[in-house]
Amino acid sequence: MKKIMTLSLVLLCGALRISAFSAINGYFNAEDTEVRRGPQRETQTSFDTFWETFKVAVSKRDVETIARLSKFPIGMSYGIPSIRTKAQLTKRYKQLFNEQSDAAACFAKAKPEKDVENPKHFSVACPDAAGNEVVIYHFEQTRTGWKFTGLDNLNE
Repeated sequence: MKKIMTLSLVLLCGALRISAFSAINGYFNAEDTEVRRGPQRETQTSFDTFWETFKVAVSKRDVETIARLSKFPIGMSYGIPSIRTKAQLTKRYKQLFNEQSDAAACFAKAKPEKDVENPKHFSVACPDAAGNEVVIYHFEQTRTGWKFTGLDNLNE
């Protein structure tokens, strides 16, 4: 009798673990109709929240928030040294967000684009002085959330 109760308890615990795992990962099954709220939707939602915070920080020149939402070193266009620290970000803010494009104005209207080959990467294209969308801001999902990772100018 003791062995049967132990076996039942083990099976019950295993079933609960599987059920809890499924719920945590957003997979549910209701009347043979599978409803999934998987990584794609969660990635988009978390990016949308990140994006709102990041673009407001750029418009307010909030270097503290931008630094918190960035992954250092921040890559720069060809031939321009990376930004390695928050102190460098503060000093080179204009170079990053105003020199090649008016990032605040661009971010207010721009729609981030997901990298089709890697859903953990997004980018935002902004116009240069001539109006060509060649200034690209890059973002990636890290273990600690979404981060701004760099700037690229397609003309350089």
